[in-house]
Amino acid sequence: MGEQEKVATSLTGAVSEEISASLTPVDAELARRYPGDPGTRQPVHTVYVPGDVFTAGTIRSWGDRALRALDEHAPDAASFAAVLGIPDELAAPVHERVRAKLEREPVEDLRIDFEDGYGSRSDAEEDEAAARAARLVSEAYGNGTAAPYMGIRMKCMEAAVRDRGIRTTDVFLTGLVRAGGLPDGLVLTLPKVTYPEQVTAFVRLLEAFERAHGLPAGRLGFEIQIETSQSILAADGTAAVARMIDAAQGRATGLHYGTFDYSACVGVSAAYQASDHPAADYAKAVMQVAAAGTGVRVSDGSTNVLPVGPTHQVHEAWRLHYGLTRRALARAYYQGWDMHPGHLPTRYAAVYTFYREGLEQAAARLVAYVAKAGGDVMDEPATAKALSGYLLRGIDCGALDTAEVARLTGLTRADLDAFASPRRGGLTVGQL
Repeated sequence: MGEQEKVATSLTGAVSEEISASLTPVDAELARRYPGDPGTRQPVHTVYVPGDVFTAGTIRSWGDRALRALDEHAPDAASFAAVLGIPDELAAPVHERVRAKLEREPVEDLRIDFEDGYGSRSDAEEDEAAARAARLVSEAYGNGTAAPYMGIRMKCMEAAVRDRGIRTTDVFLTGLVRAGGLPDGLVLTLPKVTYPEQVTAFVRLLEAFERAHGLPAGRLGFEIQIETSQSILAADGTAAVARMIDAAQGRATGLHYGTFDYSACVGVSAAYQASDHPAADYAKAVMQVAAAGTGVRVSDGSTNVLPVGPTHQVHEAWRLHYGLTRRALARAYYQGWDMHPGHLPTRYAAVYTFYREGLEQAAARLVAYVAKAGGDVMDEPATAKALSGYLLRGIDCGALDTAEVARLTGLTRADLDAFASPRRGGLTVGQL
């Protein structure tokens, strides 16, 4: 043992105190603007159903139609894997989990649409549809048939439809309150947002509703749909989407990319409007950076190529959807839109393959991090956060089982949660 090193300093404690005092407002601002991920489940998709089409049996119907598509066009694990290019070793477990998911929970997030998918109806007709949607959603949560997340997409805050959007929101929310209260999985989607002031206006609407019913301030959150170029880049050159998040005053839960409205807005020809177009990549990259650390999650858009018709045509649509979903996952867009029951098999196949093929490597890297072990990758706390988030998302959607993750890592769900949200009281290596 060598001689103990002598430690010397030149500054008094007053210097540190002065610096800390000067940064106190910054510390508060960082905590307010960038609280980190909320640590709640994020659905892998959102299904949109027009307000006049939604019924009490919609979710089960989507699952049954997806299962029939599998039975008709890929009746076993080998044929399904061959269509999509799933590795042989994952063919059986992915196919088995996809079928189980479609039987148990075919839809993770459902939005009853009163915007593009619903169109322009008489006020009386839309009032009735909104009231019926509230009743059916309340009943679904009461009898256990609801998706984990459900809600509506109202018309936007533009002048031509603003009053109608406000009224539909009021009718729907009032119906829920009168039927027993707002469900925990309630989600509202505000479409075609162009200016932050439109977000501010929607916040005022929700504040007024909360006051009218004695609800806690901030109880109602909402997603912001990004469908115009102005929502990405404002006239003054700033990132408008970042200002929209701020205008939401902590109520924004997600940014959803609208593939076709946005593509048309920037002049992309109809044949090339897709979620992997360079214009789409740019918009989503800006959304992703603006949302990072804020607790607001980013969702990819959809494909309008439907898996219908003869088997060869269904297979082509499946391969396209599977590829787009895998591409989005690699880019950290963990949610997307599905427009047809036939998209569900490939949504879950892509998601489950993504998590199962990386399970053992992610688990091994996390174990090595916890044990401070070496290896060919030198991981940091930020990587441990990403690894834990990866495993948690896999568990939440059904791709992975809590037991198998625990067996491979020696960590509990609580341990993974702590690593994934270190600013919310996460663990350090020494605490495990």
